[in-house]
Amino acid sequence: MNHRITRRMILRGLALGVPAVLLGCDRLGSSPSFRQVVLSSGEWLSYRVHRLIGSDALAREYDPSEMSPNFRTNGNTSPRSAKYRLHASEGFANWRLQVGGLVKTPRAFTLAQLRSYPARTQITRHDCVEGWSAIGQWTGIPVKTLLDEVQLQDEARYIVFHCADDFNGRPYYESIDLVDAFHPQTILAYGMNGAELPMGHGAPVRLRVERQLGYKQAKFIMRVEVVASLSGIGQGKGGYWEDVGFYDWYAGI
Repeated sequence: MNHRITRRMILRGLALGVPAVLLGCDRLGSSPSFRQVVLSSGEWLSYRVHRLIGSDALAREYDPSEMSPNFRTNGNTSPRSAKYRLHASEGFANWRLQVGGLVKTPRAFTLAQLRSYPARTQITRHDCVEGWSAIGQWTGIPVKTLLDEVQLQDEARYIVFHCADDFNGRPYYESIDLVDAFHPQTILAYGMNGAELPMGHGAPVRLRVERQLGYKQAKFIMRVEVVASLSGIGQGKGGYWEDVGFYDWYAGI
């Protein structure tokens, strides 16, 4: 008999206990404390299972023939920031990606400098939390390369991506841990489908962390900050949608 334990088996076993908790609990389900304490346990379990047996796993990559003919834009498609609009009008010639926080050598990278490093191109599927998917090609600099350039301090635990766009005046941001940051498929993409990254998809650079849902793929990135804790960023939950809604910080798929 084969006793090999797979991630699917573990998650299936964990799921068996969920109906017993949730049956007849509609009233409890409407309680913020219930959502935060009980329903959020799914994120906790998913994160730890992925880290235990799948931290090095690669997201599926596709053949060019499988790319979607149309890849819709989502969320903000043109930031209102005057600084961003100036950069866009100049073709991002004077734009700089600031990389700082808990690093030994803070840097500011031009778009040309980012393009000068060895690039990674990957064709992957974007899965939106709203229920749609699309397959596209992304080209960019691995986040690992960027972090190796600035050298992390020992206290570093999370990478925060600060963006040019906002919702009702609240700046958009997202964050990932070091496992995802150093994963080979995690890149800052400046190209899409063989061309420059369009504004609607996050020019000049956007995050692609291919093993997570679409809302983690932050667009219009202006600054990268390395931190020991997420508690001092936004409302401390690790991302804009995590702060204002009930999205999980770990959106692993």
